[in-house]
Amino acid sequence: MKIGFGGGCHWCTEAVFQALSGVSKVEQGFIAAKAPYEALSEAVIVHYDPQIIPLKVLIEIHLRTHASTAQHSMRGKYRSAVYVQNSHEINRLKGVLKELSSGFDKPLVTLVLQMERFKPSETQFQNYYAKGPERPFCQTYIDPKLSLLRREYKEYNKQE
Repeated sequence: MKIGFGGGCHWCTEAVFQALSGVSKVEQGFIAAKAPYEALSEAVIVHYDPQIIPLKVLIEIHLRTHASTAQHSMRGKYRSAVYVQNSHEINRLKGVLKELSSGFDKPLVTLVLQMERFKPSETQFQNYYAKGPERPFCQTYIDPKLSLLRREYKEYNKQE
């Protein structure tokens, strides 16, 4: 199965999902949805096995590893969204977001949108964290998210 996630920098989002058991592939790039969300926004497509990691857990991890309650000025570039493959999934996943929202102090700004287009990142930016975890950006922004995974979602972490 596959699903798209957007929210923060796709380097961060890619690293988070690559660290999870049951995730076989993460495609980093940009996703566009239907108007008014047709502009490309940083995102990833996550290929996963729901027998190993449930979709609800993937969504919860996504919400906890980016600013899912902040309506900041960069939301065009960093749209907070769950991208589905077909319109039949939208209402079900809106229900999942509503259920998970009770665990947050502020309302979620995360949208559920149907993915219309995906454009992969340039090769040099793919697997960003895996290619250089010692980089200052990785240590400042990605390492804290991976620490949260190790602390809060131990059962879903890939074995190191």
